[in-house]
Amino acid sequence: MATGTRAILLAALCCTLSLVRPCALPAVPMVNDPQGFGGIAWGSAFKESEDYLLAESSPRIKGYELKQGPPPLGQAKMEMMRFLTIDGKFARVIARYQGKQTHAQVLAYMEAKYGPLDRTPGQFSEGVAQHLNWRGPDTEINLTFDVKRERGVIFIESRTLLPTFQDAVSDTVN
Repeated sequence: MATGTRAILLAALCCTLSLVRPCALPAVPMVNDPQGFGGIAWGSAFKESEDYLLAESSPRIKGYELKQGPPPLGQAKMEMMRFLTIDGKFARVIARYQGKQTHAQVLAYMEAKYGPLDRTPGQFSEGVAQHLNWRGPDTEINLTFDVKRERGVIFIESRTLLPTFQDAVSDTVN
């Protein structure tokens, strides 16, 4: 194949791929923004205490877990829950769970507490993974459920501290 033909085919492929975008579902507007998690306000000072144990540490980001284990979300049992800080300020919670029944419990809890999902065809993702999002003025919740492995992960985070948190993570990776 001639070089000119290859260039034309490559350009056509790039144009075609640029038109194909993954389906990003819109966030559900959050009904009741908690402005934190578990009674702890976003941005408040957070340290190891008699209730929390330091589980991970880097210069700017620290992760804590409850000594008695992860609390449930409503009726849903969590396998892991980590409370993360950036520069000593409470910024994010990560929770993991297992199973379709637990996923159904998590969805019921999230919808009751933060607002119902838009189940209009095309607005609710079904398939290999479900990606769900609630967004309030101060808090954003992102939930991903891997249907095949029956594993879910939830990020509950401060919208204000999110850019600082992401910068710190990218600085750690680079």
